[in-house]
Amino acid sequence: MARPLNVLVYSGAGANAESVRHTLATLRLLLAPNYAVIAIAESALLKEPWEASCAAIVFPGGRDLGFGRALNGYGNERIRNFVRNGGAYIGFCAGAYYASGRCEFEAGNQELEVVGARELGFFPGVCRGGAFKGFSYDNENGARVGWLDVGDEVWGVRKLPDFPNIISSYYNGGGVFVNADEMQAKGVEVLAHYDHDVDVDVPKKEYQPAAVYCRVEHGSALLFGTHPEFCGFNMDGDRYKHAPWLAPGYNFIVDSVREHDQVRLTFLKCCLSKLGLEVDPGKKTLPKLSEMHLSSLRPEHKAALLSSWKQMAKGTYDGESNLVEAGNDRFSLEEPTEPSNSLELGDEVDEYSDNAGFSRANTSGRGGTPDHAADFDHLTKRIVYHEKTWPSDDHCPDFSHSKFFSAVENARLNEKLANPRFNGSWGNVFMYGKVLTSTNSLLDKNPKLLSTMESGFTLAATSQLAGRGRGTNVWVAPPGSLLFSTVINHPAAYAVSRPIVFIQYLAAIAIVQAIKSYNIESHHLPVKLKWPNDILAQDPAVTDREAYVKIGGILSTCSYEAGTYQIVLGIGVNVNNQRPTTSLDALMRSHLAKKNDGLRNFKYEPFRIEDLLARILVRLEALHTEFMAVGFSDEMHEAYYQHWLHTNQIVTLDAHDVMGRIVGITSDWGMLKVEELEKGGDPETARATGRKWALRSDENSFDFWQGLIKSRIP
Repeated sequence: MARPLNVLVYSGAGANAESVRHTLATLRLLLAPNYAVIAIAESALLKEPWEASCAAIVFPGGRDLGFGRALNGYGNERIRNFVRNGGAYIGFCAGAYYASGRCEFEAGNQELEVVGARELGFFPGVCRGGAFKGFSYDNENGARVGWLDVGDEVWGVRKLPDFPNIISSYYNGGGVFVNADEMQAKGVEVLAHYDHDVDVDVPKKEYQPAAVYCRVEHGSALLFGTHPEFCGFNMDGDRYKHAPWLAPGYNFIVDSVREHDQVRLTFLKCCLSKLGLEVDPGKKTLPKLSEMHLSSLRPEHKAALLSSWKQMAKGTYDGESNLVEAGNDRFSLEEPTEPSNSLELGDEVDEYSDNAGFSRANTSGRGGTPDHAADFDHLTKRIVYHEKTWPSDDHCPDFSHSKFFSAVENARLNEKLANPRFNGSWGNVFMYGKVLTSTNSLLDKNPKLLSTMESGFTLAATSQLAGRGRGTNVWVAPPGSLLFSTVINHPAAYAVSRPIVFIQYLAAIAIVQAIKSYNIESHHLPVKLKWPNDILAQDPAVTDREAYVKIGGILSTCSYEAGTYQIVLGIGVNVNNQRPTTSLDALMRSHLAKKNDGLRNFKYEPFRIEDLLARILVRLEALHTEFMAVGFSDEMHEAYYQHWLHTNQIVTLDAHDVMGRIVGITSDWGMLKVEELEKGGDPETARATGRKWALRSDENSFDFWQGLIKSRIP
């Protein structure tokens, strides 16, 4: 069974949006690239089979009663069973009240009182609060610094000599875990105490438990009365200084929290490790967004595109003719200068370069609220255009444009040997940025730029901060991944005869064929396709059975412009990075080790991202050219089936209570084709009834590893 990779942050009824934002930002900072930290609403929590892929579920600050109204009964039962069976739960403030055996909040206060037993009961006692007076749901008047006394045993080897004994944490309404110090026999361990007297009635006023770790059968829970997930670099006192609803001294709170950011993040790492989560032991900082470098195989290839972009910018702003408002983002068009030591997104981020890559300033020039972690939309993105030369290695030390364009020409020559009529152009115009938000979003959310791009325009990155997967999923994209998006313009007149849905299948074929033709050994690599758009590989770390893990994915989005569907096809493949699952390099090393009888000293050349990108682009263009000529042909069907995992796989159609055998995909709309089997006996040898089903994709209700196609859970 594959290692669970999702950490789910509840964002439904009762969750406070600000707390959700901080929780997502901080956990992504600490857990990437080992996990995908994803927001999940109550509907998905209730209806989708999230447990198998989930490592931990997190409840942020907010309203405990709102959580209960949405999840009491069935929802809480699923959460409780998930934890009991080995999962992990994390609760901050309201999320901690909710996971205690009993919540006693502001007892006796008619406006605020919330008292009663709670269904989860991971902490087998009372969480009583607010620990300090002044809380209000509608403002921050009750906010203060919650000083935490963390014991040496919690820090373990992570404590450094200069760490203070008492650390600051944002506090607003959280509780005390009553008598937690006396519950060791019940699996409770106190991780931190409040370092000052609390305002609620407790047996002992001093050093009351503020954070606890609880064993829950095969799983465990972390509960915090404060908000250690609130980081000072993601808070801004100046943002609120004219807001009358804030308590006096809010700036002091922010400054105090900011002072201990790194120490508190280390404390959180220690706590997360107790849950069994894999945390990078080093100091974590979020990479800064980079400038993008526009180039082309020949100068004339990008001339028309660049001219149209410059025309958009002319006269848009007084005194500035290089800014383009493209839709979601603003872009600055710039000529190349001498490369600096780092590829940072201008002085607007440099001003706060000591704050882990987050910008507190309002850098957009549009007014409104300041920018924060995981919110890069308002930053002006820089496009450096290279009119006559390719970017040098000094400009782009992590990606060689010269090697990429050379690989494109070589791949086209090889393609032409098989098909003399092939005349490739995809990849002629190319843009690259070391650290971007999402290559797909930068294209499909900016229609003014997208409308000027010809088929084959490609944007690539070394790492992404907001990579997208299907639906609400996040694609974990650390350095070492191949990450790119390509534009495909599809005439609307071909929408019926050449359905757009098949383009994802063309991409899947192109990826696997490019990998397996990379060198003389790569055809041995156990790379497969999972319908409809995932790239899987046999995990080399599992030796006693076949276990497949995801190493790549495809995401396509579509918009309509002047008689043409513009498809942005996003592709991600784990090439050189070992996490979060495995990589092509790991597969090749495993193959060569077996070939060399386990010898360690064998010659190995890592996959080069520039070469693999070029091979995929050229192979995809060749397949697309054939598709536009003859449709999704029998040869394409065979190429897809050659690499997928599902030939003759037995499945159950829960909604119809029938067994079926997968026989392929339909030729009209690319749906999964299943033939019904007679009931009774061995399904492997059962005869077909003659009835067939065409099934659409729904990743959330599709679990091939159990041989099931599931209807949504009622």
